[in-house]
Amino acid sequence: MELLILCLKVFLVRILDVSLGTMRTIVMVKGKTLIASLIGFVELLIWFLIVREALNTDLDSIWIAISYAGGFATGTYIGGYLSNTFIKGNFGVQVILSENNNQIVNTIRKEGYAVSVIDVKGQEQDKDKYMLFIEIDKRNFSHLRDLIKSLDEKAFIVVNETKMVQNGYFK
Repeated sequence: MELLILCLKVFLVRILDVSLGTMRTIVMVKGKTLIASLIGFVELLIWFLIVREALNTDLDSIWIAISYAGGFATGTYIGGYLSNTFIKGNFGVQVILSENNNQIVNTIRKEGYAVSVIDVKGQEQDKDKYMLFIEIDKRNFSHLRDLIKSLDEKAFIVVNETKMVQNGYFK
């Protein structure tokens, strides 16, 4: 029974500390170093305490290591889910249409997206194309991607995470 309790504790605490690690990394990338430092403190304190307990036990079982690894894997999954759900973010989406087509631009705008358009030349120098610049909340990306692909299946799409947005409109 003691082994089961230890394994369960190791598993659950690893989920917590790895989830915190994922959140810490994302917060750090977004430039919030004070919050990241505080999360890192809690994360390592939790990690230290559970590792100390797991290594200092008189119990000898592979199940402790399996619980540790399983908690790590589960914590990685949960941390990713939490970051996608709770951490806001923006994407800058650049789209090169296969041709100049105002109808596509208007349809995207009717869906609520702000679109800036410039004329570009692709590999085929004699063919004018549109490049669209669209700034969106990351949660809207799947909808935008599906919309663009339904309007122009040959569209070239590049997505970058945006660190800061000032002025303008985006969905």
